Formats: sequence, structure tokens, C-alpha cells
Amino acid sequence: MAAVFARQPLTEIVYVCDVEEKARQKGINSVVRAGKPAPKGENDFRKMLTDKDVDAVYIATPDHWHAPATILACAAGKHAYCEKPLSHNPREGELAIAAAEKYKRVVQLGTQRRSWKLLTEGIEQLHAGAIGKIYMVKTWYTNNRKSIGVGKQAPVMAGLDYDLWQGPAPRKPYQDNLIHYNWHWFWHWGTGEALNNGTHEIDVARWGLGIDYPLSVNSTGGRYFFKDDWQTPDTQLITYQCPEATVSWEGRSCSSFKVQGIDRGVLFYGTNGIMLTGHDGYTIFDEKGNTLKEIKSNAVIDGRNSSSPNEGLDAIHVDNFLNAVRKGTPLNAPVTTGFKSTLWVQLGNIAQRVGHTLNIDQQNGHVLHDEAAMRLWGREYEKGWEPKV
Repeated sequence: MAAVFARQPLTEIVYVCDVEEKARQKGINSVVRAGKPAPKGENDFRKMLTDKDVDAVYIATPDHWHAPATILACAAGKHAYCEKPLSHNPREGELAIAAAEKYKRVVQLGTQRRSWKLLTEGIEQLHAGAIGKIYMVKTWYTNNRKSIGVGKQAPVMAGLDYDLWQGPAPRKPYQDNLIHYNWHWFWHWGTGEALNNGTHEIDVARWGLGIDYPLSVNSTGGRYFFKDDWQTPDTQLITYQCPEATVSWEGRSCSSFKVQGIDRGVLFYGTNGIMLTGHDGYTIFDEKGNTLKEIKSNAVIDGRNSSSPNEGLDAIHVDNFLNAVRKGTPLNAPVTTGFKSTLWVQLGNIAQRVGHTLNIDQQNGHVLHDEAAMRLWGREYEKGWEPKV
């Protein structure tokens, strides 16, 4: 994404910040390849925040850093584009909203589908009644991830500032199967496949339904494929009861069998037909499965790509963010919208961890009358690292 930002008109990449030397240099090189001067490399992004010439930051850290970094950026007077999920836990998301409002900063969530033209057209068709009243939405994500094995404590990899990598998270010893990607599957730092990828599909489902919060949330699943250090589910089915519809998210991290011929997608079931949205486009079927309308994109999208499914489509979302900073253009995925979509899958994970259905407050998305669940609303922090607004 550093290259995506670098290619935008009238945009200069001043810093690439990363706690690991090789990753930092990789980001610098991508900016140069995009035709821009080499940015400064910085280990600690907090130093960059003191530079008055920096207008905005792009946050693509591990999940436990997303909201704390967003809050620090806002407090320093910087606008922020934060990759999904907005936060490691719901309380951090609430704090990110408070920071954006207090410091009057533009904060965009990286749910880039909100900026995809053809998908937006499809959602507008739904809202106009193209398939009648929506009563069910099925969403899914598939992959073929392999075992991460059983890690062992080891010397910190060369060039990595592991203390700063942990940042707000309470300290744990370094282990050799954690960085750079496998932290996703540890509750201490990551949020599992539900937040890693399900955020996108659930955001589209919520967008199509036009609702803020579900009435109740249930989750089943587990780590079934391998016996290793992976803690979050590799197989998960989250079910949401909404005022007039049922929504499901099916996550299969270790089974790449496609649904409707695509690796990830959303099916809206209506009283007058069905709409399938996958990559940037949509198809409308009648109740018998006959195709009534098919709008395809020419974009080549890799739905399982861990960094960017399509840089051209990502660039549209980035452009929306930059125009919001420069001209006050409305954001397609503002922090308030991103919080709600992130919260839906966070609630799924909370239901999974406590082992029962959650009933949801329609005013703020909190879990009703459930102390065990609300204990997972926030987290403990390393002393001195507590996010504050």
C-alpha cells in the first residue's frame, strides 16, 4: 500500500515506519519503484508524528496496534487511514471514534469495498428494491492456510524491535512462529480470520441491510485442522439475528473450496430474487436461479491476497481518503461506520470465546446483561501504554 499512496497525485511519502529493518526497507523500495523519492526510514512511528509537515498516516500494523496508533495520530494532529479491523477490541474502537471527534481528524477504515463503483451500484440496487425485502444474507471467506507448528522461545530475530512491536500489549516472550504473519491467530495480538477477512464481507452485508447492530450473535467452530499454536478458529460460523433478517459469516481458513464459484462473497436473499456480490460487480437472479442482470468488473482480484486484492481498486479508496483530507469530500468508510462493521465480527469472536449467544443493545452495540462477554469488550495493557483520549 505504500506504493498505492505514492502513486497518488500531489502526494509525498515522507516516512516509512516499521519496527523491523527488512520490512522498513521493503516499504522504502516500493515507494522508489513507484517513482517517488526515497522516504526516511523510522523505527518508532511516534517520532514521525512530531513532524509538523506530515499531514496523514497510513496504519498497517498488527491488530493490537491499530486503534492505539490511530488515537496517537489524531492527538498529534494527523489524519489517519487505518487498515481493518479498526481495533483489537470494541473499547478501543470507541476510543478511536472519540479521538477523531476530539481532534477533528479524518479517519478512514480500509474497508475498500465501500469505494468500489460497481459494488456501490449493486448496493444502490438493493436499496431500491431490486430483489424485494432482504430476509437473509450469507457471507463467506475461504483459504488453504497451513499449520504454524508449535513455536519455541528464541532470540529475537535480527533487526526487530520486539518491545515496540508489542507496544500496548502486555509483554510475552518472543517465539519463532509469531512474526510476521502468524500473530493473527493468537488472541493476545490478533483477532482471527473473522476480523482479518470477515470484516470485509460483514461490512458489505451491513451496508446492504442498512442497519447498525444485530439483535443477537452466536458463533460455533474451532481449531480443527491442525494441532499447533493457532488459538483462533480455523473454521467458524457466526450467525446474526437482525430485526428482519438473518446474517451468517462462514470462515474456512483451511478449506479453499469455493462457494458460488468464488473464494469470498456475499449473497443477499430477497422476497423477489437473489443478489450475489463477490469481487467488484454483482449478479441478480430470480427465485429459480435464472440470471436477470450481471454486471462484471474487468479488475483482476485475488480475494486471498494478504496485502491487497487489487491495487487499482485500493487506490480508489485511498483517493477518497485524500480528497476528504484536502477538500472535505465525505468519506466512504469513516471511523464511525468502520467501528460498527468491526464490532459485528468482534461480537462473533466474543460469542465464540464465552460459548453462548449474546444479546445486543441497539443503542450502542454493547452486550446486554453478560459480565463474561463484557470482560472481553476491552483488554489489559502494558503499564504506561494504555490508550487515552
